[in-house]
Amino acid sequence: MPDFSLSPEQESLRDLARKFARTEMTPHAAECDRAARFPEEIYRKAYDLGLMNLNVPTEFGGSGLSLLDQCLIVEELAHGCAGMTTSIIANCLALEPILLGGTSEQKERFLAPFCREYHLASFCLTEPSGGSDAGALRTRARKDGDGYVLDGEKCFITNAPHASLYTVFATVDPALRHKGVAAFVVPRSAPGVLPGKDEEKMGHRASSTSTVRFEEVRVPESDRLGPEVDGFSLAMRTLDQTRTPIGALATGIAQAALDHAAAYSLKRQTFGKAIAEHQAIQIKLANMAQAVHAARLLTWHAAWAIDHGARGTLESSIAKCFASDAALHVADEAIQTFGGYGYMKEYPVEKLLRDAKLTQIYEGANEIQRTVIARELLRAYA
Repeated sequence: MPDFSLSPEQESLRDLARKFARTEMTPHAAECDRAARFPEEIYRKAYDLGLMNLNVPTEFGGSGLSLLDQCLIVEELAHGCAGMTTSIIANCLALEPILLGGTSEQKERFLAPFCREYHLASFCLTEPSGGSDAGALRTRARKDGDGYVLDGEKCFITNAPHASLYTVFATVDPALRHKGVAAFVVPRSAPGVLPGKDEEKMGHRASSTSTVRFEEVRVPESDRLGPEVDGFSLAMRTLDQTRTPIGALATGIAQAALDHAAAYSLKRQTFGKAIAEHQAIQIKLANMAQAVHAARLLTWHAAWAIDHGARGTLESSIAKCFASDAALHVADEAIQTFGGYGYMKEYPVEKLLRDAKLTQIYEGANEIQRTVIARELLRAYA
């Protein structure tokens, strides 16, 4: 069994992220949520502290952290604000295909600039008509001379209006479905790249999300990642790596909800005593604590497995699915603990419920995660 005792270095990383979340993120979370404000000044501070580009190796100037190290950081950041955390860690998702499928020259050319100065990147897979069916892409990559021409639209793309680089998945032939998907790196400066306006979202409102259109965008063959038919596999391998930190993000939301509920229960008086003394509230808090601990351990186990060489499809799907379901449940129980006050925006727990909902949807909806879990499980019995 893995040993989850943290090293002094890991404790320091967690403390750094916790302090940043409490001092830089939490004080501005409610205001950014109300105004749907993209607090780029906070993201730049996160970059300056080394809290971005966590998966980029040190040889390219990144942090080169293990996946478990990344999860420690993400959970603490999400405790401060899940929306801000989504934007802070989006570079990890967008740059992972380059790490997995890029040549040494491509890695140096694309990754090093992100570690020399602050930049944002976006991962462009989801489409308006596709959703979870990533094999049914309609964005076309037409071979033209010594390169390609991209045409199509992506949706729900994190940081898209602010990104300087996009990793884009497109099909060379829709009839081939997943066997026809190719992956490309596209700079924002390329003619024909058109980010849309910010979406008005239920939660994660400090994070920017929009469509991106690609209209006759020319991409040299040197900016394609891996073989032409390897794009779908590259996207799935990327999500195997990045899904686990979403479990950590959901765990951070759940921990924040538990912290708020427990603290409130000690102050709120009913029937002449703190509601923490009522057995109904104690049972709620106990169940919430169990869910948070289980989510954290499943996430750490998935990260540990991947760090030790496993692809992690099963482990990361279990962690992401369980932790996100737990986050929604714990946030809902926190609101119930607050009673009517929990429903008011003046108090922090209603935001946690809205933020938790997205963790059940992005990086693979939980319905898809359960399908993946069953498929991976049944392989062992075939």
